[in-house]
Amino acid sequence: MTETLSPPATASSTAPTDDVRREARRATLRALGSSVTTFVLTIVAVLVLWQGLLWAFGVTAYVGKGPLDVWNFLVTMPNAAENRAQLFGQLAVTLGDAAIGFVAGLVVALVVAMAFQLSKGIEHALMPLAMLLRSVPLVAMAPVIILIFGRSSVTVAVIGGIVVLFPALVNIVFGLRQVSPQMSDVIEVYGGNAWTALRKVALPSSLPSLLAAVRISVPGAITGALLAEWLAVGGGIGGAVGAYSSQAQFSALWTAVVLVTAAALVLYNLVAIVESVVLARMGMADRA
Repeated sequence: MTETLSPPATASSTAPTDDVRREARRATLRALGSSVTTFVLTIVAVLVLWQGLLWAFGVTAYVGKGPLDVWNFLVTMPNAAENRAQLFGQLAVTLGDAAIGFVAGLVVALVVAMAFQLSKGIEHALMPLAMLLRSVPLVAMAPVIILIFGRSSVTVAVIGGIVVLFPALVNIVFGLRQVSPQMSDVIEVYGGNAWTALRKVALPSSLPSLLAAVRISVPGAITGALLAEWLAVGGGIGGAVGAYSSQAQFSALWTAVVLVTAAALVLYNLVAIVESVVLARMGMADRA
């Protein structure tokens, strides 16, 4: 009896795998390059727009501070070291508050979106509440929130979480509902339930929408932190801008606004870069 041997693997048999890897690397580099270029152009556009608007509206140098004025306030003035210590300390407080609101809002949005996917009854019960939180101004809700939770980190989490919640919820729900009916049918045929379909199909398929929710939640969380500091807990950039304005410390005021805006831009674009690279590596860039 003769034995049939399969032919040995050759370089040509591994060529498709190598091609796929090279294409994945090229896609990752393209996504990274595009994101970095967009980030640099955004910074340049903001600087040009900032200086251009000051010039176009004829804002006096006493009130309106340009990029060079902010640079001098932070770097070249005799008390620049004290200015940096004060403002970067306030920025650190604001970013810490933003992180609390970011995590709170995103976790609640993910849990609620998963509940919506599992039960239409829960969606019908909770969606009006989400719409209410979206429609009522936080300035009007802040006294009630402070009365319930006090002036503490819980209030920061609630206010920041409300700002983050609705945009993130909409994106995640949209992503979870992009599952094809055929995939759901396959799960059902093999005895899976709604929870299995959510874990095995819906959540992996919703990765582009989930990353988009993370990206848009970053500036929202910073906005929520500023609101919480201004309306409730004080401290940070949100608590300092009012004092700077009332004391006519316009250089400090503009620098504080510039720092928090720059932090929001940097964090947003860093998340966008990670998003582009991850989706390119997973072959999902066309679904973002």
